[in-house]
Amino acid sequence: MFKRVLIGSFVGAVLVGGTAAGFTMASASTKLSVENNSARYTAPSGDSAGSFTFTTDVSDDSGVKSLHVLVWPTALKLDPTEAQVRGTEEKATCRSTSDNASRCTYTLKITKEEEAALEAGTWQVAALATAKDGDTLFVPSAAILEVKR
Repeated sequence: MFKRVLIGSFVGAVLVGGTAAGFTMASASTKLSVENNSARYTAPSGDSAGSFTFTTDVSDDSGVKSLHVLVWPTALKLDPTEAQVRGTEEKATCRSTSDNASRCTYTLKITKEEEAALEAGTWQVAALATAKDGDTLFVPSAAILEVKR
């Protein structure tokens, strides 16, 4: 009888401990993150405009408030700061994929006239994510893309 009670108590303790650990992990806060970044340039064609497009997955336990974006040719040797990116009016459109995550896409339309003035070569994207609780994450080199003619 003593062995049966001891084994039953041990199994019960493991089950209760495992459940408590599961609750702890489920309620652990997640830090603001910017992941799965991609960027591409599409040249204008015929009557259609071209575009710069940057897409990323942003998540935080409080939810996603916004994503600011700055795109520039690497040849300019810019070293943008968080404040400079925050000061841009260039914002991505973010669509919720869950309570704490969003897929954010920034698209800048490029006309044929604008393309003629674009510098060919490597371009960079900086991103500044802001969570609903006010946390921010600055990613100075979130993506790299090539502009070819």
